[in-house]
Amino acid sequence: MEHTYWLKQGSEPLFPDILWSRPESKSTSGKLAIIGGSSHGFGAPGIAYNASSLAGAGTVSVVMPDAIKKIVKGLLPTAEFAPSTPSGSFARQALDSLLTASNWGDCALVAGDVGRNSETAVLFEAYVQKYSGLLTITQDAVDFFKETPKDIVDRPNTLIVLSLSQLQKLFMFTPTITPIILSMSVVQLVQALHEYTKEHRAVIITKHADLIFVASGGEVSTTKDDRKIWRVETAGRASVFWLQNPTKPFESVTTALIS
Repeated sequence: MEHTYWLKQGSEPLFPDILWSRPESKSTSGKLAIIGGSSHGFGAPGIAYNASSLAGAGTVSVVMPDAIKKIVKGLLPTAEFAPSTPSGSFARQALDSLLTASNWGDCALVAGDVGRNSETAVLFEAYVQKYSGLLTITQDAVDFFKETPKDIVDRPNTLIVLSLSQLQKLFMFTPTITPIILSMSVVQLVQALHEYTKEHRAVIITKHADLIFVASGGEVSTTKDDRKIWRVETAGRASVFWLQNPTKPFESVTTALIS
């Protein structure tokens, strides 16, 4: 039985209007604020910066903990820096810096490599409550919310790009009909995402069986993708297409996967 809410995207975009209507100048292509990094890793913000720039963002800013300023200043000369903990992750005092950068942008992307510091977890809990704009969360930043998923899955204007194992944890702490099982079939995952996103506001991107799944408002699309490392790059591209089409999250994010 073919599900009407499941759309399969091949080599041609399901929503060609998204491509045809893309901005033609940098000044109208939107602003993306990228947040991430720690002294334990800072590749994610760089990957997100490159992916979003290639995807056509007008302007991209990056905010990282000041503990790594000397290391990354030459790699990302336009990066800004916020207070950090002694272990090199974002400190609670970074909240104002993160909010300022996010409110400057048309979308904020928490790209990951943020570490597992408990103070950083408290910071991002406050951040998602105070920032109301378009927000993408991916990589290890998602783990801060695995036991309090409603903070992000019921937040308006939220895109979560996560692995299937992260999705499994998210479902475990949210009432849902169908649990996530790592061995589940594609059809079963489509059904689970359909049910879940009918009840929760977030847009979800995950990957299983060489397919990337986009789910929003009960609709699900699948697109072939055989990359092993995919989350941060996908989050960067999807964020750009979304900020350029803020009222069409499902259509724009799906289109970002093949363009």
